Amino acid sequence: MGGPGGPMEVSVLTIATAPVTLTQDLPGRTSAFRVAEVRARVNGIVLKRLFQEGTDVAEGQLLYEIDPAPYQAALESALGTLARAEANAATARSKEQRFKQLLTSRAISKQDYDDAAANQGSFEADIISGQAAVQTARINLGYTNITSPVAGRIGISQVTEGAYVQESAATLLATVQQLDKVYVDVTQASSEFLRLKRDLASGKLKADETGKAKVKVIMEDGTVYAGEGRLAVSDVTVNTTTNSVTVRAVFPNPDGDLLPGLFVRARLEEGTTPDAILVPQLAVTRNTKGEPTAMVVGANSAAEVRVLETPRTVGNQWLVTAGLKPGDQVIVDHLQMVRPGMPVKVAPAAPPQPAATASTAH
Repeated sequence: MGGPGGPMEVSVLTIATAPVTLTQDLPGRTSAFRVAEVRARVNGIVLKRLFQEGTDVAEGQLLYEIDPAPYQAALESALGTLARAEANAATARSKEQRFKQLLTSRAISKQDYDDAAANQGSFEADIISGQAAVQTARINLGYTNITSPVAGRIGISQVTEGAYVQESAATLLATVQQLDKVYVDVTQASSEFLRLKRDLASGKLKADETGKAKVKVIMEDGTVYAGEGRLAVSDVTVNTTTNSVTVRAVFPNPDGDLLPGLFVRARLEEGTTPDAILVPQLAVTRNTKGEPTAMVVGANSAAEVRVLETPRTVGNQWLVTAGLKPGDQVIVDHLQMVRPGMPVKVAPAAPPQPAATASTAH
């Protein structure tokens, strides 16, 4: 403090610019890249389960065998019906050719020839029907060998050997999830989503070679996941209740550390501001309008008030985008006693630790 009647001694921070990386943290959950439910497509008894639960399976790998006997019998019956239809059609074709010649010599009536031709057409139709029945029987027989539709990790088997499964109920047998990469679905305010699109288009938001924004994942214990993801897609509809949009990012998951259903935070790197101005939060107060303000040493070493724009925090500091410029001296103590126009005496304050990253949590 200054002497009686003299200027008040205050500590100040001389404003200087510094590069700051801006980020945004959004809550989200992980989900498998692909999920395939393995279901029964024919009725029957499960004879074998050919996988170990919780292991990786390949696309097309045999998982279950359903008793094929009734479907093998149905195929053989369909083949017999087709053979009969083909034999009948061959006889009908031969008869139609003979009747055609006889009709030319007027040895038979036109009605007899028309009957023979119609009979041939009927047996030709039987061949088409028989071929379809054989194809259906082959398909059903193939369905008795149940394979994995995708490559991934298979979960708990829902049935055991001896269980009866049904086509009509589409009995669930197991679920296969592709986990070599995973989705992280985050919810973002629609206004922030629009700003994100603008920043990405302008190049302010960092992107990879495909033009997708880069994303990091913060695990539940606060550690940063080693792999880096990218924004893949966003929902096409705004949730009218929360006025938010779901944004989906894709992350590599070679070691399987990201399991479906995990609660995480996605960190979007929004870009680097090369000449950011940072001010300690303790040096910023608010006026009667609620605007952020700071006391600075003005002309003739007198205190003056500056109205600031502080869009976000950086650690324990405010990022200031308007109201201060490099070289300004911000008063950082005795703010309750300093009044605008009051003469002050400057004592330098210790500079705060520089912050390399600005993070906004939503």
